[in-house]
Amino acid sequence: MTPLYGLLLLTLFAGLAMPLGALIAHFERITPEWLETELMHGITAFGGGALLSAISLVLVPEGIGHFSTWAAAILFLLGGMMFMCLDIFLSHKKTAMSQLVAMLADFIPESLALGAALALGGVNAALLAVLIAMQNLPEGFNAFRELKLSSDYGPWTIILCFSVLALCGPVSGVIAYLWLSDWPAIVSGIMLFASGGILYAVFQDIAPQVPLEKHWAPPMGAVLGFALGLVGYMLTQ
Repeated sequence: MTPLYGLLLLTLFAGLAMPLGALIAHFERITPEWLETELMHGITAFGGGALLSAISLVLVPEGIGHFSTWAAAILFLLGGMMFMCLDIFLSHKKTAMSQLVAMLADFIPESLALGAALALGGVNAALLAVLIAMQNLPEGFNAFRELKLSSDYGPWTIILCFSVLALCGPVSGVIAYLWLSDWPAIVSGIMLFASGGILYAVFQDIAPQVPLEKHWAPPMGAVLGFALGLVGYMLTQ
């Protein structure tokens, strides 16, 4: 199997976790209610753990190689700030697709990173694909429930849309594989930028058991804290 075909399979595998999560949410019927609540918290926590592992094991280690300490920290912080602005915008718009937008905001840059990693001979391509799938599954689950409760879309329409959106992974991966692999610094920048945004999303939407409505600064504290750790790590290498 050629690397390009392998990339298509890996990114499609990761993307199809979104409609799979939606399918599970559609057929999920658990009683009593407390058990369903526990399941929801468990699925959300699982997604948060997968996101943190993607940041810690793949995206940041691969991303810092082409940047100085402060440049890496700035890119990381810019990612967090961009996701914060997106979060504020979605809150003001009161759209029913905030979970869906957040899911794609994670998935597309990660697919770019996956395609570039495979083109550059990165050994973490398969690991990254598994981590992306692990986070897409609960995100697809939560996005399906949000859309079903707050929109007029039917369940199978939502699942079909998620299946189409899964193709964003192969498209992004092929773009990175064919064109971005000649500029590894750009790919590293995308990884760092995405890492900051994903960390913001984890502490804004996933980690808090009781989220603070319309308060966006606390999750940025997590991004700043991770950036400080990143600076310390790079300075001691």
